[in-house]
Amino acid sequence: MEHRIEELVTLKTIAETLNRSNELMPTLNTVLEKLLELTGLKAGWIFLSDGIGQYELAADAGLPPALEMEDKRHMRCGTCWCLDRFWENRLDKAVNILNCKRLEDAVTHRRGDTGGITHHATVPLTAGEKRLGVLNVAAPGKKHFHQDELALLQSVAFQIGSAIERARLYAAEQRRAELFAKLGEFSRDLGASAPEAPIPACALALMGKYFPWPFAAILRKSGTGFVISAVHAGGETFFPGTLIEPDALPWLKACITRRRRVEAAGAEIAGLTDHPRLRGKLPPLQAALAVPLQTAAWPAGALVVGTDLPVGFRPADGEVLEAIAEHLDAAVESAQLEEQCRELARLDERNRLARDLHDSVCQMLFSLSMTAKGAEQQLHGGDADAALAAVREMQSLSREALKEMRALIMQLRPAGLETGLVTALSEYGRKLGLKVSSRLIGVRELPRQAEEALWRIGQEALNNVSKHAQTDAASVELELGDRAAVLRISDSGVGMRPRPVDRHEASLGLFTMRERAMALGGELKIASDGRKGTLVEAAIPLPEGKEGPR
Repeated sequence: MEHRIEELVTLKTIAETLNRSNELMPTLNTVLEKLLELTGLKAGWIFLSDGIGQYELAADAGLPPALEMEDKRHMRCGTCWCLDRFWENRLDKAVNILNCKRLEDAVTHRRGDTGGITHHATVPLTAGEKRLGVLNVAAPGKKHFHQDELALLQSVAFQIGSAIERARLYAAEQRRAELFAKLGEFSRDLGASAPEAPIPACALALMGKYFPWPFAAILRKSGTGFVISAVHAGGETFFPGTLIEPDALPWLKACITRRRRVEAAGAEIAGLTDHPRLRGKLPPLQAALAVPLQTAAWPAGALVVGTDLPVGFRPADGEVLEAIAEHLDAAVESAQLEEQCRELARLDERNRLARDLHDSVCQMLFSLSMTAKGAEQQLHGGDADAALAAVREMQSLSREALKEMRALIMQLRPAGLETGLVTALSEYGRKLGLKVSSRLIGVRELPRQAEEALWRIGQEALNNVSKHAQTDAASVELELGDRAAVLRISDSGVGMRPRPVDRHEASLGLFTMRERAMALGGELKIASDGRKGTLVEAAIPLPEGKEGPR
């Protein structure tokens, strides 16, 4: 009865110890020490194994000096009889091991004192159908464990196995949460990347920044083989264009043709890193994970990452990689849509210029032609005063036509931007006959597309001031912040009546301004008051970056 109570106390103590923490390694060491204390044994160690030939020393207590030497090197390498039996599925319950191979080798090679330990008991660690590793315990001079001792060890092993599985599930959920948190940052930065930067290069560089995979690449099918389109490894992104024969990567072919996630390991992944720029920059990859790319830009492509961890990839890695591929596909499609929007904006711009040419320059030239014909008739009739008045009218019309043509040419060619957006807009306004006051807030580089969009918006706004505001004064203000560039064009003229911004109802100029801003993820606001004039405000988001001189 007393022996039974001791067993129950042991099991209760072990259970309480295991339930105190989800940190696997510290818990296993604490439990092992507690087990030795309660059973009177002197030494113990736990091996965890994820596959044949793979194991790690997860916990140990009371090891003799022969096994402690060289930072326990002889406990971390090589094999032994208990692990061999475990991998061969011949270890399904607690057993006596006749002798310990590691201790036997220590004696043979005179590695130090074995503390009188020659034998140990071995217990498999399991959780349901999962085989996790082995628990070994020993004591000096003890060569045999009784059945009741083995039964107690087996009960403790069941508890340890359940705790290991619980801790691994907890760690897996933690890793999943961390990876998906990083995915949010990745998505934000990918969306904010410079529009002119190649999306594959941005995506791979950001993967290197946020995720724990030392190798990432985009591959596409080319003929019967595969081409490595882009790679990020060793802190750099490059475009090798290396052609790989299909037989070298059969798992990649399965990923692309079957449109599913595939993992590969060992010799199957050797061809991925066979490039001069990668030599010496990567640890040996243990496994690769590939997911298909669905976008039209890569109709037969895959996103591949590699890891140097012996355990390979966890389920969370695959889930996050699939989400990254979806974000990459969406970014490419978004870029294509933005380019289509820009093309539509260019077409609208051509239509607007054609309309302006017809409404202004063509009408002036027609008036000039009619006035010239009238002057000719008056000269033939001898009316010199009328002919002189007609010539003066012709001069006025030609000056107006020249002014209009210059304004339209300036809109076609964004000259002057090399001196800065504010300076260029101020000069443009002066050419329209406006007195322009300007102000620049903040200093940083503007991406080319953002600068050109704000230039076009500013031109249209100043044109509207010149034509409709009934004032010769305008203000240009550019505010460069960390996340956005805001251009404000204002005047104190007569204002304008509220107008919709729908394509079918708004003026073409206002609609084009709005589309230019929206094509880059920005917005356009127009505030107008008959007593205070009009304010046009365009805000364009900017990628995060350090401020610097223009």
